[in-house]
Amino acid sequence: MLLLPALAFAHGISDEDKRRMLEGSYLQYVGLGASHMLTGYDHLLFLFGVVFFLTTFKDVAKFVTVFTVGHCITLIFATYFKITWNYYLVDAVIALSVIYKGFDNNGGFQKYFGMASPNLLWAVFGFGLLHGFGLSTRLQQLPLGDDPVAMLWRILSFNVGVELGQIAALAVMVAMLAAWRARASFARFAYAANLALIYAGVYLLFTQLHGYQHDSAPDSIRFPVEEHRHLHEDMDIRNSVDTDRNQL
Repeated sequence: MLLLPALAFAHGISDEDKRRMLEGSYLQYVGLGASHMLTGYDHLLFLFGVVFFLTTFKDVAKFVTVFTVGHCITLIFATYFKITWNYYLVDAVIALSVIYKGFDNNGGFQKYFGMASPNLLWAVFGFGLLHGFGLSTRLQQLPLGDDPVAMLWRILSFNVGVELGQIAALAVMVAMLAAWRARASFARFAYAANLALIYAGVYLLFTQLHGYQHDSAPDSIRFPVEEHRHLHEDMDIRNSVDTDRNQL
């Protein structure tokens, strides 16, 4: 249970970051965007699934570009026009995209539904829109200001940081996968690796739903660890009282 708070908000915006942004420059938004992406387990796992079987630079560039265009659209427009939703639920849906990619990589549509996989390019674009909305729900918790021009520059700066973080993460992923493909173990363990991706997505899904269930303040930044602990303590007390009553 101790891992749930850490994973649920591994790429959250801390109170310290919020205070720093009050008087921060655009470069600070760039840095925050980069660190947000590099610690965003759900985004990174989905990207890992996307590039897992891509062997050429052209294919990697094509799919990553489509994903980037998708998440840029919703990140910028949803933030600028203040369109938001409960971020636990958004991240829960994003976790489904991780499950989807692992399932697709393992030929799930062919095995279980007897059909070809949906068009991957459009799927990646659609999930890009979803991931961008998830990023937007976090960014909207920062003090972006009331000046529409300055707010737009802050959004764009954060977005630039996200792209830089994504490029850095992808460089490592693609290099590791290229080296692994040269080994016989890739063919043997590719299925297991994508099965692990599905399990990771399921874990992230239940983590976010768990956070949503125990969060009484959905606009707060951090996972309410103390509230979570007290809720379980109260449950234990109630269960103990009920047991004593039954014994009487």
